[in-house]
Parts: sequence; C-alpha cells; structure tokens
Amino acid sequence: QVQLVESGGGLVQPGGSLRLSCAASGSFFRFNAMGWYRQAPGRQRELVASITDIGTTNYADSVKGRFTISRDSAKNTVALQMNSLKPEDTAVYYCNGAWRANEYWGQGTQVTVSS
Repeated sequence: QVQLVESGGGLVQPGGSLRLSCAASGSFFRFNAMGWYRQAPGRQRELVASITDIGTTNYADSVKGRFTISRDSAKNTVALQMNSLKPEDTAVYYCNGAWRANEYWGQGTQVTVSS
C-alpha cells in the first residue's frame, strides 16, 4: 500500500520560513509528478507547486518567488521550501503523487502564519 507522509508544518510569524517534506513508502514505481496542495478553511483545495520526474516545475501565482519545490525522484521524496510567509498561506498542506492514472495523497500538515 502506497503511503505519503508529510512533516515540517507548524506555526510561524509573517515573513518567516518553513520547509515541508514528504516521503513515500510502499511504492515500487517512481511518481510521474509530485506536488503540494493546500486547503484553507472554507476554501477548495488548490495546487501550490508541482514537479515532474524530469524536474519541470509549476507554481501557483500566489507563491511564485517565495516557495521552491524540489524532489529526489529515486527516493520518491518531495520538499517545499516556503519563505516570506504570509497569513494567507495558512492552510493544511497536502503532499500528492501521481503515477499513470492514479493519485496518492498524504494526510496533511497544518501551516499557520500568524503573529
């Protein structure tokens, strides 16, 4: 059974930084793409950033220049470096892995940006 496990969430002040990590276990394949989504209270889940197995990245406009996604394809891990955090970045962040027609999700990690 494939599982994605996130770590690194927490409480940070505006302007601060956090690094999220996600590791996959139980998979015998390499994800075609991995990414991070987030969901704030009362809002739909949205894509934050994604990266393919050859390193092509995609970012939401709201995080461009502040967040950086990276991955180790051989290990099926993905990380999200978040800098210059804003209160509007507060959400539950979910790790996602896509392989062929299948998608896999982590359980989510809370990120709260508040003074």
